[in-house]
Amino acid sequence: MVRVILHGCNGAMGRVISELAKEMDSMTIVAGIDLEDLGLYDYPVYQKLEDCPKGDVTVDFSSAKAVDPLLKACAACKMPLVLCTTGLSKEQIDKVQETSKETAILRSANMSLGINTLLRVLEDAAKALLKAGFDVEIVEKHHNRKADAPSGTALALADAVNEAADGQYHYTYGRVGRQQRDKKEIGLHAVRCGTMAGEHEVIFAGPDEVITFGHTAYSKVVFAKGALEAACFLAGKKPGLYTMGDVIGEEGEAEETGA
Repeated sequence: MVRVILHGCNGAMGRVISELAKEMDSMTIVAGIDLEDLGLYDYPVYQKLEDCPKGDVTVDFSSAKAVDPLLKACAACKMPLVLCTTGLSKEQIDKVQETSKETAILRSANMSLGINTLLRVLEDAAKALLKAGFDVEIVEKHHNRKADAPSGTALALADAVNEAADGQYHYTYGRVGRQQRDKKEIGLHAVRCGTMAGEHEVIFAGPDEVITFGHTAYSKVVFAKGALEAACFLAGKKPGLYTMGDVIGEEGEAEETGA
């Protein structure tokens, strides 16, 4: 049985993961990490990874400001890490890459099976449609408490399209006061309202026709399930940077960044 430490256990996703974990026979949460123990769970809660009982993998759904000390602690104790927090800076992303030389890290902007399948589909679609001169716009919608915009998933979708075009496109965030769109740009637009778990739409628009790819998450359970499946996958893996593609068997071998 995989022993999981949940970093950010008191947050909305932490609570969903804690409930879902009770239904899984393959793993158990042995400890949580957060600012205080609110008495919500049947596992103990600590403020630092160093104080936790022995685990096989840490799952992180916290905040960008909490990621730096977590990466340092995981590197020190060789703890595999499923990193789900979005809104990381370039410096933090570089730190993730560096830390993956010391321990296994799986980082994903979105943990759902549907989104990770969509990423693969987009690459194939973009190769044909961009060559035909189609414009690309991405619209994402989330709850009113989400801090980062655009979402990490929207950026991942844009990156999938751009990689299919050998990186020729640049990103435009909103259009207030702008001139006519550049043919080599991908527009990203963020909506924040209500309690929406997450909706993403990728629009390819050409002369007289539009093709739309979309994904809607109706609850946070899809992300929690993916995170726990990723945790079971990552436990025991050697150092390297892994993706959800490795979990669902679409991307082949992970990128090994260390021995």
